[in-house]
Amino acid sequence: MMKFKDMPYERIDFVQVKEQLKKLMKKLEEAGSGEEQFAVHKEFYKLNDRVQTQVTLCSIRHTIDTTDEFYEKEQNYYDEQVPEYSNLCVEYQKRLFASPYRDVLEEKIGPVAFKNMEIAMKSVSEEVIPLMQEENALVTEYEKLLASAKIDWEGETLNLSLLTPYLKSKDPEVRRRAAQKQNAFFDSIADKLDELYDKLVKNRTEQAKTLGFETYTPLGYLRMQRNCYGRKEIENLRRQVKEVWVPFAEELFEKRRERLGLEHMTYTDEQVYGPEGNPQPEGTPEEILAAGQEMYEELSPETKEFFDFMMENELLDVFGRKTKAVGGYMTYLPDYKAPFIFANFNGTSGDVDVMTHECGHAFQGYLAAEDPIREHADIGMETAEIHSMSMEFFTEPWYHLFFGKEKTADYTGMHLEDAVIFVPYGCMVDEFQHEVYDHPEMTPQQRKEVWKKLEKEYKPHMDYAGLDFFERGCFWQKQHHIYSFPLYYIDYVIAQLCAFEYKIWMDKDRRGAWESYLKLCRISASEFHTDLLQQSGIESPFKDGNCGEFKRNCLKSFGQKDICLCAKNTNARILPETVDKTS
Repeated sequence: MMKFKDMPYERIDFVQVKEQLKKLMKKLEEAGSGEEQFAVHKEFYKLNDRVQTQVTLCSIRHTIDTTDEFYEKEQNYYDEQVPEYSNLCVEYQKRLFASPYRDVLEEKIGPVAFKNMEIAMKSVSEEVIPLMQEENALVTEYEKLLASAKIDWEGETLNLSLLTPYLKSKDPEVRRRAAQKQNAFFDSIADKLDELYDKLVKNRTEQAKTLGFETYTPLGYLRMQRNCYGRKEIENLRRQVKEVWVPFAEELFEKRRERLGLEHMTYTDEQVYGPEGNPQPEGTPEEILAAGQEMYEELSPETKEFFDFMMENELLDVFGRKTKAVGGYMTYLPDYKAPFIFANFNGTSGDVDVMTHECGHAFQGYLAAEDPIREHADIGMETAEIHSMSMEFFTEPWYHLFFGKEKTADYTGMHLEDAVIFVPYGCMVDEFQHEVYDHPEMTPQQRKEVWKKLEKEYKPHMDYAGLDFFERGCFWQKQHHIYSFPLYYIDYVIAQLCAFEYKIWMDKDRRGAWESYLKLCRISASEFHTDLLQQSGIESPFKDGNCGEFKRNCLKSFGQKDICLCAKNTNARILPETVDKTS
């Protein structure tokens, strides 16, 4: 193993890779047994690992410094080349899928892998490669547009991430001015945001029609690798959230208003936990990392080994810099069996959220490296987010390392409260995207009207108080999952509800909950999502009545009738700060 900075980068020659893949397909067809075909498949693993490692190295280094011209050119190259490569991989998988030795292969790599191959075959084709290339370029343009923010703040130039502490200031006037600056930036790029999203919707719809779908939504479900549930289950979950969770969240917003001593709460207030502001971690970014190392050393032998590995090999880039991309993510470098965490520390509680949330992803990735079957690491996002959100709760006994004795209770409270109030927002983002892709003919203005309508249903208290960009129904345009990762966002909701179950379980039996969590991480994608929940002892959020049951159990587990005493800041944790940008 080596430090991240020393990992050599070499542009992938896709002409050469294409020839290698064709040779592997030929060998696969000529193999005389399942064992011979599996030996060929292991050669495919090696080739694909090399490609994914170099593509991911480029992506990481491009987001670390969006002004680096070399990696910008390399990223543009991959935006163009990777769709064709992905399509060729599907051609390889078609041969594996149709193998006369399917029973032998399925025994080795599992039925889930073959179901995912079937999904992949339906979701790409040579005909849509130019459209996928265009889609990649549009997404990159959007992300660069957000990264280009240069916000003047008292003589200093800030990007969107570095503005965040002022948006959450305990001083109402400071956060109001910060919100106005944020509003002004988005307003300055409003036309471009409309243009980019309109192109993305039309592009994705055209891809869907080319592949034989009526709209993008069913194609989006396939590309999100939803292999054991569908739209019916998600719509039922959203229905339950509207009935049970929206009133629950609105009660918490009302308690927050009372705690802040406000007659009326507006958008600029709702991200603030109490009159003293949000609890902020103590110490420098380096000291936060050191506290994280102590936390994971004490949590378990497995987490100690994992975090030592991350620190020794400098696999965390978390320091805020003006030329970094916004947000955060965990990704994976297969050749080094190494997770990588990207974030933007900015002195808020979001820095600690990174230590718990993104490390949950990275810890699972580290454990998954023990399994030689690559398909088992190909987890769906609804499963991946359980790893991260549950880790936030498992690390609760160590919050004092970051916040000290006085502020730990506030952070613990804020952490839980915002986890609860996130759920309606997550469903709103999902329903918005369904409406958009069901009606791709909508104009930009009509999409904004849809968002305003959904805000009244999911966040009826919302008042932007004169922030005109947001008042026009544009808040969703800063939620970059909507542009970059279509139909992703409901996965956070599914996982958050499962994480609440782990919270309830660990309060009663911490050892049992941790053993279940380790099992969940190690199962990875060797089982379907619904089956791995069952094997781990977790109830499915899709089941009728479970939202109400989760709410009742939350209240029991937290040992109080008034949940407003506990809380959490989701906007720093779940919005752009924790994008999973896996290859």
